[in-house]
Parts: sequence; structure tokens; C-alpha cells
Amino acid sequence: MASGRTGFASYSVEPQHSEVMAGSGNPASRQPLNPGQRPAPQAPRKPPQVLMIKKEDVVAVRPAEKAPPAVEAPKPQAPVIRAGAPAAPVPVSPGPARVVSDDELFDLGSMEGMTMADLLGPDERRGKASGSAKRQAAPAATSEAAPARSVDDFDFDEEAFLAALDQNEPVGTTGEVVRGSVIGVESDGIYVDIGGKAPGFMPKSECGLGVIGNLKERFPRGLELEVLVTREQNADGMVTISARALALRQSWEKVRQLEKDGKVVQVKVTGFNRGGVTCDLEGLRGFIPRSQLNEGENHEALVGKTLAVAFLEVNIETHKLVLSEKRAASAARFTELEVGQLVEGQVVSLKPYGFFIDLGGVSGLLHHSCVTGGALRDLREAFEPGERIKALITDLDPGRGRIALNTALLENQPGELLIAKVQVMAEAAERANRARSLLRQQEQAAG
Repeated sequence: MASGRTGFASYSVEPQHSEVMAGSGNPASRQPLNPGQRPAPQAPRKPPQVLMIKKEDVVAVRPAEKAPPAVEAPKPQAPVIRAGAPAAPVPVSPGPARVVSDDELFDLGSMEGMTMADLLGPDERRGKASGSAKRQAAPAATSEAAPARSVDDFDFDEEAFLAALDQNEPVGTTGEVVRGSVIGVESDGIYVDIGGKAPGFMPKSECGLGVIGNLKERFPRGLELEVLVTREQNADGMVTISARALALRQSWEKVRQLEKDGKVVQVKVTGFNRGGVTCDLEGLRGFIPRSQLNEGENHEALVGKTLAVAFLEVNIETHKLVLSEKRAASAARFTELEVGQLVEGQVVSLKPYGFFIDLGGVSGLLHHSCVTGGALRDLREAFEPGERIKALITDLDPGRGRIALNTALLENQPGELLIAKVQVMAEAAERANRARSLLRQQEQAAG
């Protein structure tokens, strides 16, 4: 009995062990099956919760190597697996897997003739109705090619192009004088409409010469004025303008013309330093050296007084304006002289190139070529220093303080001054009339 129980135990345990080893997942523990022998039945497993599997959802992956075309097999119906039912084996078709083309997968034939706008969908701004109408008309439009448009079909000619250029042309370049009207006044400056895309801005410091207290009173709205563009337009189209810069430019031009004409001007002394006094002229700051003052030793007392001065130097590039009170007397004398006038003066000096004649505050030059029409070997043959003579003015240069004189025009014949000087000087007034006519004829011939 004891041996029987032991053998029974051995018989009952070994099949269970073999069954467990056969169902194990380790391939090394599985025993090979003889041909024709069916595998041992396994314990039932819980099927997966799958409702339906379609073969169309399964896409075969193209193999790396090119395979021969496979024979298309009839498509079996996919089995339906219900929950709780045992899983049925899925039949596998023999041979290589069929390759699914892009046309079958994406249905490219239905997209033939469609544009990118049809693929992207309708624009929200156009509305749903217009978008659907365009999609319906897309196949019909592609059947006929759209006619090409030429340049003449566009409504844009040369005149319209030039008008567009003029409309967008920037207004105001640096250094340009423009005219506009005041449209706004702020605490830091004013805005002027100069006809551009944006108004011009003029800072308070550039609104004029001197100190401006109230901008609103000085520049009321609508006031028209001329300004100078000092900076071209920025990204917003606004330019920077200045009335002060324009006033300074106009003042320098006026002062330069006064110097050229040799005018005497009145200035007011505003300050002094060790070298002289400062003054104001047409809004410009001028300087009078002590050596050019009639009261140079006490120049501090001249502050606030008005002086008559002439120009010594006018330089716009360096903004240098130098004046002279002493030269104002000679400048005033220039205003009394003119070309063709007969003047009387005294010989003050003799130079190799001619005589210097004092005409009462100014000096004139009698060049040796203008003394006589005859041969002059020595200047002393004509005049001596200190002698008083009469001569005609042939040229005036007030800016440089030069006066050109001539005595040869008073002769009736060349060299008459050398042999009949007293008679020529006595008849100088009558001979001057004939000489002026000759000068006018020379000017007409030259002009």
C-alpha cells in the first residue's frame, strides 16, 4: 500500500509538471513535437475587449528589398469578435503583403483641379456662401485656362504713376526754405503745416532771434511764416524747422551786402572785454577792437551807447563780424563820391607805382599809367608831395576802401600835363565834362 501511494503520487505530479513546462513562455523549456502530433490543449484565456477590426485599417509596410508582384487574393470578411467569446484565429493570407498606393490611401483623384485656396478653405471675411460657390466653380474653372492679362489691361497710366510719386515725395530737405501756417502751440515748441505727411516741429529755442516769452502770443494759430528746414523727416514723416536759423541767414546776407556797398551803420554797444566792445547788428553779435574806437582807452563807458561803424571783416563761415568806428568816417566819405566825379586833394606820398592823394578822410591812388598820355620817365616830373591837384574818379571800391584817380583824361593831347600843368588844372572842370562823355562811351563799348 505504501508503494502504491508513492507510485500514484509520482503519476499525478509529473503530468502537471510537464503541462506547466509546455505552457511556459521560455523557448528552451519547450519539448519538440513529433510530426502529426497536435499540441496539448491550453487553458482558456480572457479575450481582449475588441469590437471590430477592419483590414482596410491595416497598412502593410513596404519591404526594404523589391519583391515580385503578389497575386491579389479575394478579400475575406473581417470576423466580428464579441465580448466574452473565445478569440478566433485570424486567417493569414499566404504570400507577400500587398502594397497600398498613395492614390488608394488618400484618394488623390478627388482633388484633381483644386487650387490651394480650395484646399485651405474659405476666407472668414468672404463668408461661407462665397467660399462654397468658389469650391463648386473650381472644377469648371480649371477646365478652361484663365486668359492672360497684359499691362494695358490695368487702369494705371504714366500720369497716374507720376501723380503717385508727387503725392509721396518727401517735403523739406535740409537747408530748404519752406512756407507754412501754425496749427498748434505747445510748451516746448510749435507745429507748422508745411504740406507734408506730418507737420513740421519748431523747438522753442528756434522760434526766433532773442528771447521769446509767450509762444501763443508770438505765434497765433493760422499765422503764416517762412522757416528753414534743419533736419529732414524722420520715420513718422516729421521734419525739424527753425525760424531763428532762417533769420540768421538773412541777417548775414544783408550784412554782407552792406559791407559790399561800404555803408556806415548804427550799432548799440552791449558789452565789453579786454580787447574791445561787443555790439548787436541785425541780430548778429559784432566786435569792435579798442584800436578801432575813438575812445579806446575808456571803452567800458561805451556800454549802452550807439556808435556809427563801418565793416572790417564779414565771414559767414566762421560767423566773424568785426567793425570799426574810426573807419566809419572814411566810409561816410565814400557815400559822397561817384565814378566820373572831379575831386581835389593833396599828394601825401609817392610810390614807385603812383601817387596817394588825400581826399579829405579817404585816400585815392593815381597810378603812374593814369598820370599823362605822354612818356613819363620820373613821377616827380608830374607832381611833388604836398602839391594840390585835381583828378577824375574812374573806379570806387567801398568794401576795400579803394579809389582810382586819373589826370590823363584831362589832357587835350597826350603829354600836355607835363608842359602846361597849370592850364590843365585851371580848365579841369570843363575838361572833366568831355572826359565823362568819353568814359560813358568806353563803358558802352565794354558792356
